[in-house]
Amino acid sequence: MTDWTAGYMADIGYTFGYYAEVNPLRARLALLQNGIALPKNGTCCELGFGQGVSINIHAAASTSTWWGTDFNPSQAGFAQSLAQASGADAMLSDEAFEVFCQRDDLPMFDFIALHGIWSWISDANRETIVKFLGKHLKVGGILYISYNTQPGWSAFGPMRHLMTAHANTVGSSGSGIMSRMDGAIDFASKLLATDPIYARANPQVAERLKKLQEQNRHYVAHEYFNLDWLPMHFDTVMNWLEPAKLQFAGSANYLDHVDVLNLTQAQQDLLADISDPMFKQSVRDFMVNQQFRRDYWVKGKRTLSSLQRLEALRMERILLVTPRANISLKASGALGEATLSEAVYDPVLDLLASHQVKTVGELEQELTEQKAEISFGQLLQVIVVMAGLGHLYSAQDETVAAQARKHTDALNQHLMDLARSTQDISVLASPVLGGGLPVSRFGQLFLMSRMQGETEPAKWADHAWGWLKMQGQLLVKDGQTIESEEDNLRELNEQAQTFLEQQLPILQSAGIA
Repeated sequence: MTDWTAGYMADIGYTFGYYAEVNPLRARLALLQNGIALPKNGTCCELGFGQGVSINIHAAASTSTWWGTDFNPSQAGFAQSLAQASGADAMLSDEAFEVFCQRDDLPMFDFIALHGIWSWISDANRETIVKFLGKHLKVGGILYISYNTQPGWSAFGPMRHLMTAHANTVGSSGSGIMSRMDGAIDFASKLLATDPIYARANPQVAERLKKLQEQNRHYVAHEYFNLDWLPMHFDTVMNWLEPAKLQFAGSANYLDHVDVLNLTQAQQDLLADISDPMFKQSVRDFMVNQQFRRDYWVKGKRTLSSLQRLEALRMERILLVTPRANISLKASGALGEATLSEAVYDPVLDLLASHQVKTVGELEQELTEQKAEISFGQLLQVIVVMAGLGHLYSAQDETVAAQARKHTDALNQHLMDLARSTQDISVLASPVLGGGLPVSRFGQLFLMSRMQGETEPAKWADHAWGWLKMQGQLLVKDGQTIESEEDNLRELNEQAQTFLEQQLPILQSAGIA
């Protein structure tokens, strides 16, 4: 009998996470940072879409047509239910890669995404995907790919191997993956308690194991306990992608573009002396002990002139999605936490505090009018850092946003309906941002009450409590369950008032409310 799972963890569902890097709009700033010409975007594909939250939000929030597959029929079924709710152009299947990638009805794609796939599949599947990229990614098209990376996994890799061996041999096959996984993690803790020389040589292993114990078990199962699991060096991935004629375009992690947060001056100087850009990436991974890469690649990379780059950057539309007062001038990179310059960041953030979409060029002009001594390079760094911290998002063309609104409204209504009983999906679709914006379960319930005509936060809290009470659910604050109805309502009222004052204006600007 053929095992359709091919060793991949299929008896436990993947998480319901949203991944902004899969949004083609996000690639614009990363590519322009590196002076790379932007392709058009009309047809997109996500291989291995999990529960389908990202692909459905991006289909609903854009005018692009999305195709995708996830071999797990339960996950594909849920993803299809989201697509049906939105009415967006999303063709989703449960086919294995080898079947989907050989279909003869697929279009050429402007954008293809591989999030959390590459390191957890067999070489045969990787070969299938590379052939698919070579055949179906347009010239000028973008690939987004994420994967576990060396050297960052070199210390913990042996421990991961030991845990999977324990789960597959010592663990009882009839006990289920959750039990076997917990048994393996417990065994690893007992091993470290014996003070093995391996742990002394790799002191970070104990800390990583501690974090693993605290993480979502659905994530842990898929991250650590698949049959196939292979962290790769950057140049190994490059060699894999070379037959598809792909060229590295830049990190999808915006903070990677800010050297001062990640590299000492001596490291920056050494990298500056390396002429080969690909080898430079490999060396940089050693400097920051990279364990997970999120990258954009392009088929047929075209370099912009300095003038073209500046003109394109000035046309970029952005929106601040965090209340101004809640933004701390702190940012963390490989070097630890850094304090950002008030003289540079405050004037820019103040101009964005109204939560209205502005172009980079408009910001530049307003700073000039204020006689702020902030260069264009400094302005760009503020935008990149704030975007990297999740405070600022790229915004798409108003015409596209207007066309997407009916689909995002329909999808968001469905997601808010789901929020009555679950907190699995903490994101809503924004037609302005072309993607998702974090909104908590209670934020979604408050918004649903408002859309039903209730204008007072106290009524929003009452409605939210009604849904919780019906299901025997209680709020948790600071790790402690709130027991009494009075205290639950008090907490919900506080959250509803905060939602009104802080989040609702942002959701309105994003086209969600």
